[in-house]
Amino acid sequence: MNPLLYTDGYKLDHRRQYPEGTTLVYSNWTPRKSRIEGVEEVVFFGLQYFIKKYIIRDFQQNFFDQPKEVVCARYSRRVNNYLGPNQVGIKHIEDLHDLGYIPMVFKALPEGVSVPIRVPMFTMYNTLSEFFWLTNYFETLLSAEVWLPCNSATIAKQYRKILDHYAAETSSVPEFVDWQGHDFSMRGMAGLEASLISSAAHLLSFTGSDTIPAIDFLEEYYGANSDEELVGGSVAATEHSVMSMGTLNAEEETFRRLITEVYPGGIVSIVSDTWDLWKVLTEYLPKLKEEVLARDGRVVVRPDSGDPVDIICGDPDSYNENVRKGVIQLLWDTFGGTVNDKGYKELDPHIGAIYGDSITLQRAMNICERLKKNGFASTNVVLGIGSFTYQYNTRDTFGFAMKATYGEVNGEGREIFKDPITDDGTKKSAKGLIKIEEQDGGYVLVDQVNWEEEARGALVEVYRDGNLLVDQKLSEIRERVKA
Repeated sequence: MNPLLYTDGYKLDHRRQYPEGTTLVYSNWTPRKSRIEGVEEVVFFGLQYFIKKYIIRDFQQNFFDQPKEVVCARYSRRVNNYLGPNQVGIKHIEDLHDLGYIPMVFKALPEGVSVPIRVPMFTMYNTLSEFFWLTNYFETLLSAEVWLPCNSATIAKQYRKILDHYAAETSSVPEFVDWQGHDFSMRGMAGLEASLISSAAHLLSFTGSDTIPAIDFLEEYYGANSDEELVGGSVAATEHSVMSMGTLNAEEETFRRLITEVYPGGIVSIVSDTWDLWKVLTEYLPKLKEEVLARDGRVVVRPDSGDPVDIICGDPDSYNENVRKGVIQLLWDTFGGTVNDKGYKELDPHIGAIYGDSITLQRAMNICERLKKNGFASTNVVLGIGSFTYQYNTRDTFGFAMKATYGEVNGEGREIFKDPITDDGTKKSAKGLIKIEEQDGGYVLVDQVNWEEEARGALVEVYRDGNLLVDQKLSEIRERVKA
C-alpha cells in the first residue's frame, strides 16, 4: 500500500486548512500523563524502527520506486472514493514523488533513556517549505507504531526493578534476573507487529523470551547479532496437549520419560497442573527424585492456573497442607537446597519453578515479598510475563501525543500551543520551539526558545532528508535502560 494512506481520513486535507503561506510545521512526541502508579518516567524506544521501516524502506519500495502515474492514480482513487469528489488535489503527492525522499528532520533523545512525564522524546519538522503538510500528516502512523514499544519497555523496566531489588536482598545469583522475567506474550498481542515491537521492548531489560521473531526484529532494526551476543533465549518446554496425550493414568510415566529419555540433560520446563499439581509435587516428583538429581540440568515445574502468589508461595489460610505450603516449599521438602550467605533458602539447582499466567507488577512484587517472608530467595521462581501485562495498555497509559508547537507563515515564526479550558492540564502542550536539557541525570523541557538555542539541547538529529544519521545498537540501548 502507498504509505501516504497509512493515516486518519481527516489528515488528507489539512494541507489546505493551514493559513495561506505556511512553510514549516514543528511538532513533538510527548508522554503527558502516567496511569501506572509510581511510574513517572517512560522508557523511549521504537523511533529508529519507525524511521527505518516506514520513513525509509516502505516509502522507497511502495512509493518512490513505483511509477508516479500508478501511485498517484491509486491515491486519487482512494481519496475520491472515500471523501467523494473534492479539492484535496494530487500535485503535492506528485511533487513528493519527484523529490524522491521524505524531507523531514527527526531530533531525538537516545533510545533506552527514561524520560519524565511531560518531557518530549523527539521532535520533527519539514526541511522544504512546500512540504509543511508532511509533519503532522505522519502523526497517525507514528503514534500507531511508537507508543507500544515505549509502554512495554517501561513496564519491563518496572519488572526488572522489582526483581533486581529482591534478588539483591535474598539471592546469591542476582544475575539470574536476566532470565527471571520471561516473555510469554506473543499469542495474546494485537497481531504480529504488536507482538514484535512489544517483545523487542521486553528484551531491553531481560534475555528470556518465547517470542522468536523479536530477535530478528532487533537484528534488523537495532544492529543486534545473535551469533555474537545474547539477544534472547528460552528452554525446552511442554504444553498441555503433550501432557494430556500421555493420559491422566500415566502422568507419572510422562514425567519420567521426559526427564530421563527425551531430555536427559539441560533445562526442561514441564506443565504440571494439567490435572493435579499437588499430586505431581508430593507423589510423582518424590518418586523421581534420584532421576532429577542425577541429571546434568534442571527440571522446571510449571503451574498454570490459580492465584499465582498463593500457588507459588502457599496460601496461609488454606486447610489443605499442600496448598498452605505452595510450590517452592514443597519442592524444598523433596529436593532441599542450600541457605545462602544472606540467610535465604535456594532450591537444589536440579529443580525449579516458573509461573506464567496473569502475572502483573503487583503480583510479581507480592510473590517476591512472600517468598522472602517464607525464607526463600526470590530467584527460586521464574515469572512468565504475558499479554495480561503488555496488551492491557493503550496510548493513554502514558498519555502519548504528537503536537505542533511552532510554525512559520510568510517567513514569520509563530509559537503555537493548546491548553483546553475544560481539561485538567494533561493536554496542555509546550509552546514554540523547544530544547531538552540534561539536569541532575534527568531531562528537563525548555520551551519558547529560538533556533540557536534549540540546536544546543539534548535532542540530536537522527534523520534528515532520506538519511538515517544515528544507528543505535541493542547493546547501547540495554546499557541505557540499566543505567
